[in-house]
Amino acid sequence: MALDFSIIPRFQDALLLGLGMTIRLTLICIVLGCTLGFLVGLARTSRSAVLRGISSVYVEFFRGTPVLIQLFWIFFCLPLILGVELSNLTSGVITLSLYMGAITSETFRASLKSIGPEQLDACVALGLPRRIQITNVVLPQAVLRAIPTLLSNCVSLFKESALVSAVGMSDLMFVGQNVSNNTARPVEVLTIVALIYFIIAFPLTRAVSLIERRILAKLAI
Repeated sequence: MALDFSIIPRFQDALLLGLGMTIRLTLICIVLGCTLGFLVGLARTSRSAVLRGISSVYVEFFRGTPVLIQLFWIFFCLPLILGVELSNLTSGVITLSLYMGAITSETFRASLKSIGPEQLDACVALGLPRRIQITNVVLPQAVLRAIPTLLSNCVSLFKESALVSAVGMSDLMFVGQNVSNNTARPVEVLTIVALIYFIIAFPLTRAVSLIERRILAKLAI
């Protein structure tokens, strides 16, 4: 069968709408996931054995199970437990945010451990409240050290977001599957979808490497 990419322009608007949904979903989950990841990272470095235990179970579960299974469980099983309906958007946001929180928590935990204890001792000596210590001293340094890995996690999340198409969310992958089914041209359509993901993800990956080199040079590591 000869390839025919001339059909793509007819569906470019639909593909762009799907891409817009993918980007919005990714950005929402990045914000929620990174916030959760920082809190979990703090819990994993806490002196409380209970906090460390609960946060460790959460991280190991969401890092150790397939994201697709997590998505199916939240979309199909969680509504039965809670007795409420969850839309595919809500299920996707919950799943990807929890997954992002789990993988970024390890990044934050490593960056938190790299902050010298003498800085926290100085905060205590100055009588700074715990909230001020975290927001003004710990958080800025932890984020700076974590930026390269966090950006890599964000790129990974952008690619993992294609899984939400499995629960009927109209992201780029879902639109691409529908177009390929309607046109009977899966090779052409899915090739273009893959190229769109690549065109966005590849420059971001290269940017991560550049930012990492600059941050390491700044920190003189």
